[in-house]
Amino acid sequence: MAIILGIDPGSRLTGYGLLRQVGSKFEYLGSGCIRLPDGELPGRLQQIFNGVTELISQFQPDQMAVEQVFMARNPDSALKLGQARGAAIVAGTNQGLPVFEYSARQIKQAVVGKGSASKEQVQHMVTYLLKLPGRPQADAADALAVALCHGHTQQSLIKLAGQASKTVRGRLRK
Repeated sequence: MAIILGIDPGSRLTGYGLLRQVGSKFEYLGSGCIRLPDGELPGRLQQIFNGVTELISQFQPDQMAVEQVFMARNPDSALKLGQARGAAIVAGTNQGLPVFEYSARQIKQAVVGKGSASKEQVQHMVTYLLKLPGRPQADAADALAVALCHGHTQQSLIKLAGQASKTVRGRLRK
């Protein structure tokens, strides 16, 4: 059993999603957005840091997964996004959490089955997979998708490790 905190960083809205994973099953624990007011970027970064720290204190996750920066058309936006990611990552590492990073394409592939899926498709699949009563806000759905992607990736790695171990044991017997 693991509790996963997924983060979809942003300099205006930072989405978060929390899931409990037991085997191949996921249980929804919560999601939402850290809403950042207008103002200077350093103050907004501090709010991301404080918000993620508070989530970690409240839910005690075992692992944290964050969406990687994609190169936007606007370099200034990409830099701000990178700084927002940094604030969230430092909040996680300060609390002793292992932090994993996934590209938007990996996340969409894991949740929707198509790396070029739209935000609406991600929202729909997150709602369906977690059996939610309604669609979460787009940034919260993206954060839940990050957590789902991480959970699926970890499951696949464990399965592969088990298969590799069986192969090695089989070779040793020969």
